[in-house]
Amino acid sequence: MKKVINTIENNKRISTQNLMQEIWAGVEKGYTDFEINACGQHNIGGSLWSKTGEELNFYIKNPGQRVGAMGACGTNIYVEGSAPADTGWLNSGAKIVVLGDSGDTTGHCAASGKIYIAGNVGTRSGALMKKDPKFVAPELWVLGSTGSFSFEFMGGGIAVICGLNCENMPSVLGDRACVGMVGGIVYARGSIANLSDDVFLLDLDENDKNFLKTGLKTYLSEIKKEEYFDKLIDFSSWHKIVAKTYEERQKQNNISLKTFRINKWFDNIGGSIFSDLIQDDFKSHDLVQTGDSRLRKPNWKNYAYSAPCEYNCPIKIPTQKRFSLLRKGNIKEALELVLDYSPFPASVCGQVCPNLCLSNCSRGSFDEPMDVKMLGSLSKDIKAKPIEITHKERIAIVGSGVAGISCAWQLLRKGYEVEIYEQDDKIGGKLSQVIPEERLHKEILETELERFKSTGVKIHLSKKVTPELFDKLNSEFDAIILAIGGHNPVVIPFEGYERLIKGLNFLKDCKNGKKYDLGKNVVVIGAGNAAMDVITEVYKQGGVENVTAIDIQEPSAFDKEIKAAEKLGAKIMYPCFTQKITEKGVLLKDGRFIEADSVIISVGDRPIFDFLNKDYLDEKSRIQYNEFMQTQNEKVFVIGDAVRPGLFTNAIASGKYVTENVIKFLNKETLQPVKEKELIPSKRIKSEYYECYSSNCDNEQNRCMSCGYCRDCGLCKQSCPQNAISRIEKENGKFEYVSDSSKCIGCGICAGLCPCGIWEMEDNK
Repeated sequence: MKKVINTIENNKRISTQNLMQEIWAGVEKGYTDFEINACGQHNIGGSLWSKTGEELNFYIKNPGQRVGAMGACGTNIYVEGSAPADTGWLNSGAKIVVLGDSGDTTGHCAASGKIYIAGNVGTRSGALMKKDPKFVAPELWVLGSTGSFSFEFMGGGIAVICGLNCENMPSVLGDRACVGMVGGIVYARGSIANLSDDVFLLDLDENDKNFLKTGLKTYLSEIKKEEYFDKLIDFSSWHKIVAKTYEERQKQNNISLKTFRINKWFDNIGGSIFSDLIQDDFKSHDLVQTGDSRLRKPNWKNYAYSAPCEYNCPIKIPTQKRFSLLRKGNIKEALELVLDYSPFPASVCGQVCPNLCLSNCSRGSFDEPMDVKMLGSLSKDIKAKPIEITHKERIAIVGSGVAGISCAWQLLRKGYEVEIYEQDDKIGGKLSQVIPEERLHKEILETELERFKSTGVKIHLSKKVTPELFDKLNSEFDAIILAIGGHNPVVIPFEGYERLIKGLNFLKDCKNGKKYDLGKNVVVIGAGNAAMDVITEVYKQGGVENVTAIDIQEPSAFDKEIKAAEKLGAKIMYPCFTQKITEKGVLLKDGRFIEADSVIISVGDRPIFDFLNKDYLDEKSRIQYNEFMQTQNEKVFVIGDAVRPGLFTNAIASGKYVTENVIKFLNKETLQPVKEKELIPSKRIKSEYYECYSSNCDNEQNRCMSCGYCRDCGLCKQSCPQNAISRIEKENGKFEYVSDSSKCIGCGICAGLCPCGIWEMEDNK
């Protein structure tokens, strides 16, 4: 049933209220189609539904503000010509089609439904769009351009700005688009400038292209512009805008309140007169007793705590155990131990790792940190143990970077059959493709990759995983691990961003022998470790005289990498906020100008999940996973830079951790989070026990303070006033120190003297 409503009666315009009442009455009578010849009345088509559940259709001429405001699911609104401000305000599910322009704040606060505009939209359109997980995300499609501050504080949904006939505009999104954006996706075609610092500008992946191809057919049909389909599916001018995560917005030089309190607020913390020998509880006791009458008792808690080196290593390699084995002369066992944790002891630990273990070493506060790099390099030529497949389950790993190899290494050693699918023609990921030889010797890496291959692992090279192949893997394998890394360079949408050279692509090209003509002056945007690698390769190109790295904050690169870049001649500047890139250089927001013949951006890389359907991804095209790194498909796990960018040691650790839960999954056991041992308190390590000498001595193993791991010095046994402590020899050279409760008086001298912090005094309950 169709109802026609004319809003001019006897040359007099009826009010919005009267028009609404007439529409409501029509819906009550069972009308489902309304032809409304309006005269500026507002809120037409909003918040209505039929008793029978049939769709309501509105055909409107000359609407006022807020057409389709709070439109409900099952409502279709067609506007002939243009509409003023607030079209689709708080849209909750309606389909709104405007066959012309739409005013300011189109789609403002939209929470569901689709808004199709056949022209341009005004200022703050798409602002505060959001997504409720219980409902279909809102969509806003615009054939032309938007006004300024579009998608301000956007929190969800999808916007598509086609930029048709806007080729000469400086930006199809107006000025300062996406301010405060925290969620959702904006697809835009054409020139984009002056975007907010809250977002990244990315290239489209195959999922994006498929979404646009499908959506454009429907959209152009609705606005009666099907003839533009072929032009709009040329994706060379399209980009995707996503919000930065909370972590990406934060500066990296903040210190915790605890660190501030200990290191800044208090410059000295007092203790008892005997605090250097006895861990006193500052209580007074009347009697000295043994057995159950003791107030305290000692416990030999060997390896109950992590040493600082182990605790700060993402892989949790127990370096103190390795040095202990060396002290006992068990050299082969010491060098093999690291392979239980990492397949890259020489490449990563020995060369490219910043060695957080070394920078936190207890020995460093005494004279010099332990030479952990040397220890890693010594394990280069250790052979892999023979692999025997003992399980029927098969695991596929997509990607052969550090994380993928780490995961495969652990699974193979536990007897599982593994197959790797790698889209490159060689394995090793960024270790092979990106890291300059100055940081990683080719021969060392190849030796460790050959050791991995010697396990007999099945590797499929030059095998890009497509949606079809992924479906095949999903049906044939018992588990799939996605270790695809991050290979989509992030580009910040400054004006002139199209002039930028992407840092990751540059490094890969250099590794493959390509030569660049960069000119004399080069600017590198970014000052992380990858940017320092870019600087190294820039100087190797030849002809470059001045290299400047700029960042918005203190460089996140490690000191060693910064010093290496500065030694080459590079200059590092911060804070620097880029305004735009010109053919002559980089203009900063404070007015400074840096001349540049070439500008390279190196601020991070994102993974490309174009072989997955959108059910696996969130609105920012990031993969969704739980605390066990498990996706919505319980047999598919994700690791490494595919989850979040980090150090190579983070990638190795990710592979090791996920292996444990993949095995639990295959055995139908409950998955568990990582259990991390507590860091041993520094005051329990007694430096007085050790001699002071340089780390270049021949007996490096003797310098290790063996934090939390008994070095079998016997000092506790010798110093006990009651002769209560004895040493018990066990099988395989193991030992244990025990305290006889019938003799021990709980004095705590053992705990006070132990150089490794093994003995711990506890209340005798």
